[in-house]
Amino acid sequence: MNEQVLAALKRARYRVVTGGTELEEIHRLRYKCYLAERSISANEHGLMADAFDELENCVNVAIDVDGKLLAAVRLHLVTKRAPVSPTLRVFPEVAEGLDRGLTILDPTRFVVDPSARQQKLPLHFLGVRVPLLGTMFYDTDLCLIPVRPEHAPFYRRYLNSELAIGPRDYLGLKKKLQLMVTDVRVERDAILQRAPVFGPIPGLPEADVPFPSLSRLRVVAARPNESDAA
Repeated sequence: MNEQVLAALKRARYRVVTGGTELEEIHRLRYKCYLAERSISANEHGLMADAFDELENCVNVAIDVDGKLLAAVRLHLVTKRAPVSPTLRVFPEVAEGLDRGLTILDPTRFVVDPSARQQKLPLHFLGVRVPLLGTMFYDTDLCLIPVRPEHAPFYRRYLNSELAIGPRDYLGLKKKLQLMVTDVRVERDAILQRAPVFGPIPGLPEADVPFPSLSRLRVVAARPNESDAA
C-alpha cells in the first residue's frame, strides 16, 4: 500500500481552496459523488454546498492528480474560540471538553471522483492523509470521523478510530452517519508506523498540504443558521 500511495503522490498536488471558481469546482465534485451514492437528492444547480464552507475555521483541501481535481476533503478546526463544525452540530456531546482546552479536527465531505477508482488510483489514501496531517499541523487532541457504518472498518484499520456514538441523521444526507473518533495523541505513532505515507514525506513536496495558520481563530467563529446547514 505504501508504495502505491507514494507513486500516486508523485502525480498529485494538494491545494487549499478559499472561494471562487475553485470552491465551486469542489462543490460540483461533492454533488457528483454524493448523488452517485444516492446520499442526496438531485438539484438544478449541480452543487453541494452549505454555510459551514464559509466559517473562519474551515479549510477546504483539493487533491489534483495530473492536474485534474479528483478528490477533496473539508476540515474544521474546533477550539474553545471556534466551537462550531458540521459534526458538532449533529453530535454536540463531543464539544464538552472544549472549555478545558480540548482541540478537535472535524473532517467532512470527503469525496473521490469515481473515475479515480477506474484508474485504480489510491485516492482514498491520499485523502485520509489530509486530516491526519491536519491534526499534526494544528496539534489537535481528537480527530472526528463521521461515517456510514459500512465504512467504519476502513477507519478502524488505518486511523485506529473507535466508535463513539451510533448513527444519526446528518445535515441533509439521506443516509445516517455514526461518529468514530481517533485519539490522535495516543494513536498517531502507531498509525504512522503502520502507514508512514500518511505523515510528512521528506523530499516529496507534492505530499505537503499548505495548511493556513488559522490565527484568525482568536475571533469566535459565527454560527450558521440551522436552515443553512444542509
